[in-house]
Amino acid sequence: MLRREDVLIVDGYNMIGAWPELEKLKLTKLEDARDRLLDLLANYQSYAGVSISVVFDAFRVPGLGAEYKQHRVNVVFTREKETADECIERLVGETTSVKRNVYVATSDQTEQRVTFGKGALRLSARELRIAIDEGQREIERTIRKEPPPKRNPLGSAISPDIQLRLERMRRGQIGENGEP
Repeated sequence: MLRREDVLIVDGYNMIGAWPELEKLKLTKLEDARDRLLDLLANYQSYAGVSISVVFDAFRVPGLGAEYKQHRVNVVFTREKETADECIERLVGETTSVKRNVYVATSDQTEQRVTFGKGALRLSARELRIAIDEGQREIERTIRKEPPPKRNPLGSAISPDIQLRLERMRRGQIGENGEP
């Protein structure tokens, strides 16, 4: 679905409200829900190789907002009097390019239409969660199927008599010309 050069902009609180695991965490401590979301997205970013920005709405919080990296995920808290939707629309305008796709992950249908009109592709909260889960399963499958490292990877590719001669050469028992 997403390619390495793509950009994914995530409506943070929309995901928290849409994913049962995060919704449950939010009831006890919102910061824990945000941190869990960022952990999930960081793992997905490493797997998929996409660039991810997560926008959190700080509309009623005085100040200039904040932007920082956490686990290589770009985290944005909006400025005072700027909604997450406005910030996402601004980021879409700044990152849209012919060379890459920009995806916006939100289940807000109005926001999906607006960002689509600005050139972004949509990804619902459910679709993003499915992509994250599939990525995690793929990583686990790869880890389970990976054979243990071989001591001699050429061992099965050459005949036993050649292996024996090479081993003797390695030990200095015979010279390169095959003589002792």
